[in-house]
Amino acid sequence: MKWAIVLCAMVALSECIIQVPLIKGKSARESLEEQGLWDEYRGKFPFNPTRFDDQSLSVSSEQMTNDADLAYFGVISIGTPPQSFTVIFDTGSSNLWIPSIYCSSAACANHNKFNPGLSSTFKNAGKSLSIQYGTGSMTGFEGFDTVVVGGIPVKNQIFGLSQSEAPFMAHMKADGILGLAYPRLAASQATPVFDNMMTQHLVNKDMFSVYLTRNSEVGSMVTFGGVDPNHYYGQIAWIPLSSQMYWQITVDSVTVNGQIVACNGGCQAIVDTGTSNIVGPQADISSMARAVGAYSANGDNVVNCNSINNMPAMVFHIHGQAFTLPASTYVRQSTYYGCRTGLQSSNSDLWILGDIFIRQYYSIFSRAQNMVGLALAR
Repeated sequence: MKWAIVLCAMVALSECIIQVPLIKGKSARESLEEQGLWDEYRGKFPFNPTRFDDQSLSVSSEQMTNDADLAYFGVISIGTPPQSFTVIFDTGSSNLWIPSIYCSSAACANHNKFNPGLSSTFKNAGKSLSIQYGTGSMTGFEGFDTVVVGGIPVKNQIFGLSQSEAPFMAHMKADGILGLAYPRLAASQATPVFDNMMTQHLVNKDMFSVYLTRNSEVGSMVTFGGVDPNHYYGQIAWIPLSSQMYWQITVDSVTVNGQIVACNGGCQAIVDTGTSNIVGPQADISSMARAVGAYSANGDNVVNCNSINNMPAMVFHIHGQAFTLPASTYVRQSTYYGCRTGLQSSNSDLWILGDIFIRQYYSIFSRAQNMVGLALAR
């Protein structure tokens, strides 16, 4: 499969739209279920969406989540000659980091590791990096090198090289993470990859967009520099950001069968490709689960697999428009654990609209306008 599609005008590199195909692979949860290890894993590493436990993040650390359901990965390369890595393109964080040869953790043993000694363009930044997870941390140091995204070289990009990784990361499928949120969120004041793409005039427009397939392993795509009309229907609804750190917007309410079941009076949410589910405050998530006929079991909101066709849709009311999630989009079916909704609770008031939402709505992230665009995905 091709790693990238680059659509450029003849006149200049700056007229580019860069497309990076994403592979939809097995999530850590799916692999662990197959091995009969899921119950043990979630006992050791309970889901903890700690992206925003501390809004005043220090300059030396960044909060990220340990989501075992993430399934979409793309390929980038770093260095000269290039060393390849799979990464999660994550709109809920801002740093780029990958494992390094200096990492001896079990989590690094089964992932690709960057060797700075093999790159003629690598420079040590002389800074340490620490990223906190819900159940551990990644520590390392920072360096500069050429990062190739979608066939386009981003020069002098700062990135993290891990020296230790939390045990749960041994089960994660991607090697590392490429953060696409705002610079304000970045650990160690690192410049995010997309900011360098903009300042180096590598993209036609200061925006990128994300298309996630529902079932197919191929077809998912991150488009840098524009939108791909082949990935959505109808008009794009543009929603102004309420804060420029995450891709944060205001949700007016959530309804089921015409009744408000959550977010009464409005709430804040981030559109986050680095989280698989819909995450919200415990009381609201419980209310939504009850409204669609789910019940709690072993940490999941479970439903009868035979009832999916008769379950009601969830409707997110955002900026005066209704965004509908039919049951077929928010229910996940497991060979080993039956059917569950993609609803998860957290201790934060900030909601996360993760991959369940983005699969249904093609998502456009405009740095030029500080807006999120949503359109019905094809």
